[in-house]
Amino acid sequence: MPDPAVPPTPPVPLSALLAREDLALRQIAGPSDPGLVIHWAHTSEMADPYPYLLGGELLLTAGVHIPEAAGSGTYFDDYVSRIVAAGGAALGFGLAPVHDTVPRALVAACEAYGLPLLEVPPQTTFSGVARAVWQLMAQARHTELRRVTEAQQSLAGAASRPDPVPAVLRQLAQRVGGRAVLYGPEGAEIASAGRTERAGREQGDEVRGALAGLARVVTDRSSATATDTVDGIHLAAYALGAGQGFVLGVAAPRRDPGDHTIASVAAVLLSLLTGEHQSGTGAARSSALVRLLLGAAPEEVATLLGWGSPRSSEAGSGGDRWVVVHARPDAQVLDAVAASALGAALGSPLVDLAQDVVRVLVPAEREPGPQPGWTLGVSAAVAPPEWASADRQAARALARARAIRTPLARQGARPALADLVPEDQAEAHARALLAPLAPVLIETLRTWLSLHGSWDRTAVALSVHRNTVRQRIARCTELLAADLDDPDVRMELWFALRRL
Repeated sequence: MPDPAVPPTPPVPLSALLAREDLALRQIAGPSDPGLVIHWAHTSEMADPYPYLLGGELLLTAGVHIPEAAGSGTYFDDYVSRIVAAGGAALGFGLAPVHDTVPRALVAACEAYGLPLLEVPPQTTFSGVARAVWQLMAQARHTELRRVTEAQQSLAGAASRPDPVPAVLRQLAQRVGGRAVLYGPEGAEIASAGRTERAGREQGDEVRGALAGLARVVTDRSSATATDTVDGIHLAAYALGAGQGFVLGVAAPRRDPGDHTIASVAAVLLSLLTGEHQSGTGAARSSALVRLLLGAAPEEVATLLGWGSPRSSEAGSGGDRWVVVHARPDAQVLDAVAASALGAALGSPLVDLAQDVVRVLVPAEREPGPQPGWTLGVSAAVAPPEWASADRQAARALARARAIRTPLARQGARPALADLVPEDQAEAHARALLAPLAPVLIETLRTWLSLHGSWDRTAVALSVHRNTVRQRIARCTELLAADLDDPDVRMELWFALRRL
């Protein structure tokens, strides 16, 4: 995640400057709007300061430029109107040594043109006022930077949750005090969080419609961002990634300087979450899938997936070794975005979303670790011809992890004892020994033995009642004509179950 762009320096509320007791400024004309802000302070004794103003200034003057007969003509009207035309935010008039009081005509002109007029007492220097402005700006900048940093951290934390997209949208809506919406490639609203309604449903519908329209503008024009304002609600749309078609929409009643930075961080995260997380190309993976469906062997298509080569195992590099991960969310509803985010966290785009489990095929060198909000079962590292066997291992490991309430369980490497028996003989013995058992009994026996004969844990792992487990194990005992409490019998059965 790159560092956020530094937000622009926030302006200073005029009320904050007036509240400084060390300055003793006093507003004597113009509106007292609490939302009025100034961007900097500038001193000028020009009769026409217009060419030297950028807008947003607190213009400070001691009235040196004022002619003696100014009060009887249009001098002050012309002077104030030019400040307003230049975008000046306020005027500060210093008392002494030129003028003992603020000219009445200047007060009247500022009142007429709606320009705040401040009286600067003799003991307050213009440099002191300018320094106070910069101090307030530095404080506001520090506060805004801290807000942006905290927002970035909370957004990154939300992106690591099992339900990353809704979590990011909720955090963004909370941080900007409005509503955040994710639109799909067809313009449909996929997910949203927060609200912007001020006075009823009609205004909320209008804002929603305007934000959806702004999202279409971004998509149609291939623009990165677009902004608008509807009924005082600030709208912004951000395109996610290059050519993805997803758009982030944000609506908020106010727009602080750091809000764009915060929304941009959210847009980057959502681009990663909604994008196609891949190490190889999508075309190569599609080709691999088609070849598998048409009967090609897994080892023939493994190299299309972007990792390893058929010869890498000869050197022991593990480049063609894979693990299968089965995962179930702990609480939230499982969806495609959450599954994609899990795959990205595990470092693989090869993700399959089933009814209640996510399966991920991961290169062995990217050893899977625990993931917040998920329970994982991880197979042993295998070559492509053994993918099907690894899939079953991962399923059993997941059942074990859920039963013992651990975030991750791994299928260990094959015991050395098993290598002493030829594969065909071991498999023939296993099939003969377990022939009386139906598949459901075999799976129950396998789970029950792996959990050291625990009825409760086996029931959890198989999602059945503990009495059902007891009945099935009793049936196994009857069909096998064996004492399942005998450790030798258990060892032989476990050996046979592993060979299957």
